[in-house]
Amino acid sequence: MSWNDTSARATLRRIFNAAVASADPAKVVAAHLPERPSGRCVVIGAGKASAAMAAALDTAWQDVDLSGIVVTRYGHAVSAGRIEIIEAAHPVPDAMSVEAAKRILESVRGLGPDDLVIALISGGGSSLLVSPAGGMTLADKQAVNAALLASGATIAEMNTVRKQLSTIKGGRLAQAAYPAKVVTLVISDVPGDDPSEIASGPTVPTQTTLEDAREIVARYKLDLPEAAQQVLAQKQSQISPAPMNVDVRLIASPSMALAAAAEICRQEGLPSIILGDALQGEAREVGTVFAGIAQSVKSKGLPVSAPAVILSGGETSVSLPKGCTGRGGRNTEFLLSLALGLNGLASVWAIAGDTDGIDGVEDAAGAIIGPDTLVRLKQAGIAPRQALANHDSHTAFKAIGDLVVTGPTLTNVNDIRAILIG
Repeated sequence: MSWNDTSARATLRRIFNAAVASADPAKVVAAHLPERPSGRCVVIGAGKASAAMAAALDTAWQDVDLSGIVVTRYGHAVSAGRIEIIEAAHPVPDAMSVEAAKRILESVRGLGPDDLVIALISGGGSSLLVSPAGGMTLADKQAVNAALLASGATIAEMNTVRKQLSTIKGGRLAQAAYPAKVVTLVISDVPGDDPSEIASGPTVPTQTTLEDAREIVARYKLDLPEAAQQVLAQKQSQISPAPMNVDVRLIASPSMALAAAAEICRQEGLPSIILGDALQGEAREVGTVFAGIAQSVKSKGLPVSAPAVILSGGETSVSLPKGCTGRGGRNTEFLLSLALGLNGLASVWAIAGDTDGIDGVEDAAGAIIGPDTLVRLKQAGIAPRQALANHDSHTAFKAIGDLVVTGPTLTNVNDIRAILIG
């Protein structure tokens, strides 16, 4: 097939859309439900996909007497029948995040061994489910989250700190439900699919320690509120070894999404190679690396011969300097860096987007680039290198109409990147 801009962009959107669809809660929840309980059934949850997961569960178990409450991001709520939906803020928590944690903890207390708790957990839950430890206030938690988000720390590192500053994360929610069994259905948005990291693992025991959290704070030179520093300075962790009865089931993940993307490539007659589902690092640096890989495919046929698609997943990061006013997310920053690295290389197009539909705090999932991206940016009055230096990638791609806008997808399996080399 001879690729042109129209056909390449259409194929990249099909690839991205297939990856998102593979994690649709309506398709994946029912197959992973446990046996129906003999006692009560309480449904809880937190994350960007939690409302859609709750709706799928309510539909699948119409014959079960259940009740519950889950929290999702503002704008991600859907009707879930008998399960109440609360909305809260992301990526920095608000008062509803605290209210949600309080009510969810209350809903699982006093249960017995014949009762069942189903926890619906997906990415974003760390901000949506907040119960400050020690003398911390909501304002303290907001400051901690803001510092972590700007630090360039990985999601695992951020969650290690969050767990030690919480009375609900790191398995504490499952401890509150004991002796009831807690079956956790997880849609993974973290590299490696470690369930203790997704939403900071409220129903999963953690292996990270107070010392781990202190090391991360020191390494990134995080300026934390005094109350948070006092919690981290304690000799004993907030996370106790109290018993819990847990069963964790991974129902959707980045690797599954990449497999769905690869199937679209096969249908298009395009060889594809998946370079990993857990790639991390500074977005602009990863963009430079992938530009080199695309050039190698184009000129040397390595690691695959063109035409082909390079697929990858994971979560890059963006380290923001103080006072930064640029608008962007990790996917648009990756793509702007990639475009600069490719420097107009013929017959190469790429898409990168967050499968939840929101790249950072912006109103787009990501963007698409092509051989003419740099030229079109300059024609629109955008200096590409300056935009990258200012972390202003969203503004750049909006100026040329190349943002990928999906709206909330009601799922979240992290970022999907695809580079089509014709």
